[in-house]
Amino acid sequence: MMTTRVVTVDMDDRLTVVKEILDHGVFHHLLVVEDNQLQGIISEHDLLRCLSPFLGTDAESTRDTATINQRAHQIMTRSPLVIAPQCTVSDALMIMLNNNIGCLPVLEGGEIKGIFTWRDGVRALLENR
Repeated sequence: MMTTRVVTVDMDDRLTVVKEILDHGVFHHLLVVEDNQLQGIISEHDLLRCLSPFLGTDAESTRDTATINQRAHQIMTRSPLVIAPQCTVSDALMIMLNNNIGCLPVLEGGEIKGIFTWRDGVRALLENR
């Protein structure tokens, strides 16, 4: 029930890249990797929280522009909670609810297999009614 099409960014990618991907994608989380190993997660919320609201406006200053030039590793959530492919939908949803998070990377032997979001959970529950 996970999403297997996972989009990743590198730890040193600038937030301009992260923003571009999130602005044009249909997803809300990016996995941050280094040498194909999961290092963190960036959500749309994380990105919006760190960017200046004045970007792209007449009030934009050099300091505002500097916010978009940060690197992914500067705003990511480090050492995110993860699940194995065998995790049940109920258990995954409980982990997400208890930790107030919107997704769980799915790893097997350290390799990224997918990502489980609350939308995946709702879809699974509706399909099994």
